[in-house]
Amino acid sequence: MFAVMKDTDYAAKPTFIDNFFTDWRKVLGKNHIIKNFELCDFTPIYEWHLREKERKKQMTTEEKKTLREDKLKQEEKYMWAVVDGVKEKVGNFRVEPPGLFRGRGEHPKMGKLKRRILPSDITINIGKGAPVPECPIPGESWKEVKHDNTVTWLAFWNDPINPKDFKYVFLAASSSLKGQSDKEKYEKSRKLKGHIQRIRENYTKDFKNKDVTRRQIAVATYLIDKLALRAGNEKDDDEADTVGCCTLKVDNVTCMPPNQIQFDFLGKDSIRYFNTVEVEELVYKAIEGFRAGKKPGQDLFDKIDTSRLNAHLKDLMPGLTAKVFRTYNASITLDGILHEETEDGTVLEKIAVYQRANKEVAIICNHQRSVSKSHESQMTRMNEKIDELKSQMEELKADLNKAKKGKPLGYDSEGKPKRNLAPEAIQKKVATLEGKIEKMEMDKRIKEDLKTVALGTSKINYLDPRITVAWCKRHEVPIEKIFNKSLLAKFVWAMDVDPEFRF
Repeated sequence: MFAVMKDTDYAAKPTFIDNFFTDWRKVLGKNHIIKNFELCDFTPIYEWHLREKERKKQMTTEEKKTLREDKLKQEEKYMWAVVDGVKEKVGNFRVEPPGLFRGRGEHPKMGKLKRRILPSDITINIGKGAPVPECPIPGESWKEVKHDNTVTWLAFWNDPINPKDFKYVFLAASSSLKGQSDKEKYEKSRKLKGHIQRIRENYTKDFKNKDVTRRQIAVATYLIDKLALRAGNEKDDDEADTVGCCTLKVDNVTCMPPNQIQFDFLGKDSIRYFNTVEVEELVYKAIEGFRAGKKPGQDLFDKIDTSRLNAHLKDLMPGLTAKVFRTYNASITLDGILHEETEDGTVLEKIAVYQRANKEVAIICNHQRSVSKSHESQMTRMNEKIDELKSQMEELKADLNKAKKGKPLGYDSEGKPKRNLAPEAIQKKVATLEGKIEKMEMDKRIKEDLKTVALGTSKINYLDPRITVAWCKRHEVPIEKIFNKSLLAKFVWAMDVDPEFRF
């Protein structure tokens, strides 16, 4: 496990090495000859791994096809469930194989051994009277078999690294149950439209409440609404030190007169949230007050916690959570930008508007990614391709001028005489090439613009798909240009939406 990661950044991190070696020593046992990590040479295993990779690369198309078919046959019986008499696809039914935990950012448990999950770790959920799925390992049995029709999970087990967390098997995103659940989620966020003005008036009034707790709840609700912050949960010492609204520390927040606040903390998945925002004067004064007299590591919101804030949100609107705010603000932002900025133009121009709107949402939700290592080389290749197409365009235009004057077109790059074409035929080629160049230029701009932004997360989790489908219908943009195959399957319930739908 460690050997195959030899050339990754993880293999050089002290925490990763220490955790790996500690867990490995437990597997080896007390009296094993291996005592010192520095004396271990993983090169022979790593070289074997490289040879195996190369061997698989060299396999013929036919061999790869046979392997795929064999794998599919083995998995077929686990891929489906029958719900109310209807055959539905199961989502991710595969249990992760043993490996070394990586985590996001500087996770304190990186390098720990993810042990093998056995049937005796797994609880199954099936209908009463349904046959219990066959246990794949002889001599093993499921931990428990339940018959709970009030939940949507089909199986679960404890995470081997964080035992308080659970890993679940659900129906696939394309299933009718999941589609129904998604639709209900977005409908709940749409309901917030009818409450949002009252909620904002409510928390604005409490910015100057004499009760510190009420004041902290008001400011926290404001930050969740305006900045799409997550509520945040308390962390144990062995969990990644990530932060949400309620768990902000004094040193995560800097007041910059007259009314700017700088936030700097690790959010979900250890992704840094670094943002300077202008806030209302009363919010600025309140945050200054919450910081006063406290040390850097102390809680900014010391009078409230996540459960207290969540209870308050549910009093404002049944089912209201920080996630409902995020979904509402993401969807309303996409809907507004698409409505205001989409003009008549080519499909490419309309897609560029959609990408800009999607980017705005991703920024609001802090959906970032690091610049890929191959970004520069990809941009170089794109520039080279564009230059090549432009050279072809110059040549075509020169040919067009000659054709209009009735002159021979001369010779190609290999010294062969060019076939004489009518000006109209060359003009068609020019138009086709112009389209190619325009598309490549647009792709290049979008790629550069989005190099640190992850658009996928908001599309999957926070943007009501009906906004996108209706916009595509109104502006005659093929939905396949916006949604990939998996999203088309996930959002099949949204496809018959009226073209005039607004969030």
